[in-house]
Amino acid sequence: MIETVDTIDIKQLLGKRIKELRIQRGYTQEYLSEQIGIGQRNLSKVECGTNFVTAETLSKLLLTLDVNAKDLFDFKHKQNKDILKEEILSAIINKTVNIELLYKLYSVIK
Repeated sequence: MIETVDTIDIKQLLGKRIKELRIQRGYTQEYLSEQIGIGQRNLSKVECGTNFVTAETLSKLLLTLDVNAKDLFDFKHKQNKDILKEEILSAIINKTVNIELLYKLYSVIK
């Protein structure tokens, strides 16, 4: 069995990801809902994880948000914090990450 991001429902993960991408692009719910052809209330329900999108709406989301399906369904950043910490430590130990750049990023956000 493939490990999932905790036990969070796929609808909730997708909804959060859509909202995250919408906000990154500066879109309101009203604008995005108009672009993909659903009501604002339905988009809100999708973002909350109570509703799911149809294949047609999913296709419109990909176009409007200018992402591919892989990026839309990339929930890796929602993983368990211990898993994320292990991945970062492993990258540092194995020297697969620029430690100076990582430190600069850390010092900016701390």
